[in-house]
Amino acid sequence: MQLRDFKTSKERREALKKETNSSYEHIGHFSFSEEQVANRNIENLIGAAQVPMGVAGPLRLQKVSSKEVAEYYIPLATTEGALVASVSRGCKAVTESGGVITHAFRVGTTRGPVFFTGSLERTNLLFSWIKEHEEALKEEAAKTSSHLRLTKIRIKSIANYVFVRFYFDTGDAMGMNMVTIATEQIAKRIEEETGIACLSVAGNFDIDKKPAALNFIENRGWKVWAEAVMTKDVLQTILKTTAERMFEVWLGKCMLGSAMSGSFGFNAHYANIISAVFIATGQDAAHVVEGSMGITSLRSLKNGDLYVSIYLPALMIGTVGGGTGLPTQKEALELMGVSGSGRVEEFAHRVGGAVLAGELSLLASLSEGSLAKSHERLGRAKKF
Repeated sequence: MQLRDFKTSKERREALKKETNSSYEHIGHFSFSEEQVANRNIENLIGAAQVPMGVAGPLRLQKVSSKEVAEYYIPLATTEGALVASVSRGCKAVTESGGVITHAFRVGTTRGPVFFTGSLERTNLLFSWIKEHEEALKEEAAKTSSHLRLTKIRIKSIANYVFVRFYFDTGDAMGMNMVTIATEQIAKRIEEETGIACLSVAGNFDIDKKPAALNFIENRGWKVWAEAVMTKDVLQTILKTTAERMFEVWLGKCMLGSAMSGSFGFNAHYANIISAVFIATGQDAAHVVEGSMGITSLRSLKNGDLYVSIYLPALMIGTVGGGTGLPTQKEALELMGVSGSGRVEEFAHRVGGAVLAGELSLLASLSEGSLAKSHERLGRAKKF
């Protein structure tokens, strides 16, 4: 089904309902009451800031760990004209080439407090105490929530300051509130046992909502890989380019341009897709910072096909909690087939597939010189 063939948003919603055998009552409408959000998702409520939502797809996906193949749609909330059209083109190209293959691994949500020891001797004492009492600290964390588990601890120090990075399995929730509460409980136990003060439960060693090499190397939330091979025919007919041209653009832009800039994003525009999916599905939009990092890889094959892959080292997502339970956002997750408990890993796979489709289409547009033309046509319609 090509949603662009329908003239109105109502027709597209009705087509989606029929295609997915679902009813989307809230997508396209003001969809929450004051009681649903006040003192839960927002304070001093005055209304809602509405963002247009479109849909891309379907995108064909298979996980490395399974032979099962699924097709899904991607809800994208954005004010950038041409973005949904571009991702849709990428989805079509990937699907007609056989689909995208994905893999996802849970790293864990992190919280990284900072302690002041006062001396190197006490720094060494704190380091040793934490290492010797990891199981006890896991028990302290478990007291705060049955949905949370402390899985790993990393420690670094600068003379009399000690930074501890705790990794937590938070189930289907993104879980920042959960891990903050758990870390406060752990820090309290450390203070009681060692007499060393915790200066801040968040010491920028998390590292939360900021670009950082630590998240790139050690990872955070989920790390996700996706790959696909574009056939020569699809490159010519749908993307209007060749493998050789796309490779040259990727090398100059994503690799050399990123290196010259000192960028943590060796990619074309991960943030565009991550932010649009996050807003549509009720994620914490500030975690787009971590989601914008990552590496896109291209290889021109001898037969004229093109290998493309993406790597997301720090994807912070959830399918329960936060804004995921709001009516429109819940329906957007349902549209992706990932709403509710037991679906967060599947969500990671599907975000990875969406990012690959978006990368592919933009790099193709740059290689054929149509980026400005596309934005002129789709992003500058007559204003009311």
